[in-house]
Amino acid sequence: MPSNSELGGRRVIVIDTPPTPNGSLHVGHLAGPFLAADVHARYLRAVGRGVLYSSGTDESQTYVEASARKLGIAPQELADRSWHDIRDTLKTMGMSVDGFAPYDDGYRSTVLRFVRELHAAGKFRLRKVRLPYSEKTGEFLVEGLVCGDCPVCLSESRGGLCETCGHPNNFDELIGARSTVDPDDVLTTREAEILVLPMEEYRDQLTTYYSEVSPYLRSHMGQLIRELLARPLADFPITYPIGWGIPAPFPETPGQVLNAWVEGIPAVMYTTDYAARQLGEVTGSSDELWTTEKDHELVYFIGFDNIWFWGMTHLALLMAHEGRYIVPDAMVVNEFYELENDKFSTSRGHVLYAEELLKEVPRDLVRFYLALANPENQRTNFSRAALDKVTADRLVQPWRRLGARLDEGVEKAGDAPLPVSERARKHASIMLDRFASCYELEGYSLTRAADLITVQLERLTRWAEALDLDRIASDRTALGDLFLEVRALIACASPILIDLAEAAASVDAFHGSLRPGSFALSEISPFALPDLDPRPATGV
Repeated sequence: MPSNSELGGRRVIVIDTPPTPNGSLHVGHLAGPFLAADVHARYLRAVGRGVLYSSGTDESQTYVEASARKLGIAPQELADRSWHDIRDTLKTMGMSVDGFAPYDDGYRSTVLRFVRELHAAGKFRLRKVRLPYSEKTGEFLVEGLVCGDCPVCLSESRGGLCETCGHPNNFDELIGARSTVDPDDVLTTREAEILVLPMEEYRDQLTTYYSEVSPYLRSHMGQLIRELLARPLADFPITYPIGWGIPAPFPETPGQVLNAWVEGIPAVMYTTDYAARQLGEVTGSSDELWTTEKDHELVYFIGFDNIWFWGMTHLALLMAHEGRYIVPDAMVVNEFYELENDKFSTSRGHVLYAEELLKEVPRDLVRFYLALANPENQRTNFSRAALDKVTADRLVQPWRRLGARLDEGVEKAGDAPLPVSERARKHASIMLDRFASCYELEGYSLTRAADLITVQLERLTRWAEALDLDRIASDRTALGDLFLEVRALIACASPILIDLAEAAASVDAFHGSLRPGSFALSEISPFALPDLDPRPATGV
């Protein structure tokens, strides 16, 4: 897989999986795909790449209906309210989406065109299957409406997919199936005839795809892909005989709706188009930017529990269009994030919402801690006590010490521009290269990027405190070198520490560029370091 620099002018479409609008986003949601996608998009812009980073919601998910039933409100009311809450949370956390698309007629028409073309091309098959059925309510229960034990790993699982092992469990495969809304409801199974995408027909294409990208997959995703391809690929339901969702436009399945997971790809095609239009671009159709003629780079940021859908079934849906659309150049996958050593759970009230946290902690400190403790390769844990200690000890306090020392240096040397040596320019270039290795897809790592911020901050603080300020007036290059490297650190940290970068831009000629040569300066004007934490020191 070529690096971003090698890809030259290719525009990048950045996708995180659209959240389900059954409530607002909690810190666990934000620590995964959203923060990773945002940091990567910000980095790409800083190196001069064209980017379209978009999101929206997947209103058709049965999880919306299940949550609404528990709350005693209409699913549409919950979806509408949650759409606004999610959009506001993303803004509050500084997620730089170019557009957060509505679930509107344009969305629905994009979905329907996508599936109608596949249906007309004969890509779907009619299958008679048995589905969990509630005799009490007289309805089929699928996806978020049903739970049971996973037939692959025996963990408790919702319908359709096991979050623990990542394997699908279609139709009547759940062990001991029961209703998620009414646990006392005794379920049976009934036969239904639905349309499916026969995944086995795409085995060869999927195998070839993953043989090419396997060196770039995180280890757990690679393991799951090998497991999935080692057994028969389950048929992917295209329609379901339930009431919540977009009505299926197929004569073979009257009264049924589209499986919400089928909407995923046309949904993000629509959000991409919506984002482009928000930027003032004119497009011919909502799927135009995903066509192979455009040759855009495509990057997914997803959670481990979404690999089956986004990494297999959605990929097969793209392949079923026989070369019309691009396929992902990379998929960056994260594991689950826990809250105080227990799984985030909206239903149990074990959540922490971003709005609540940001009332007490500056946004940059939250973003830094979520990056440092990111669940990249294994489950990690959010702890409020750890956030306070880690950000204070490793970020805020050394930053304040560095700022104080720079102020002392300016008092001695004056505020006229300072000369910069070749040594400092080389060091700034080295820093840029090290951070790029964390932000580029081949080694993408929020954890390493956040740790690198602290490593460089510690180095610069030691350097600043070791400076002989009595000699600064006669040897101003040492101070100029320090200011240049501090400016380089701010720029390299800017995809994570977004408020620091904005504040730096207001007090210096800082422009946030991470292009080669950004720090090739012969002199630099001193500047005051913006504070990372405006709270009194006793509040850290």
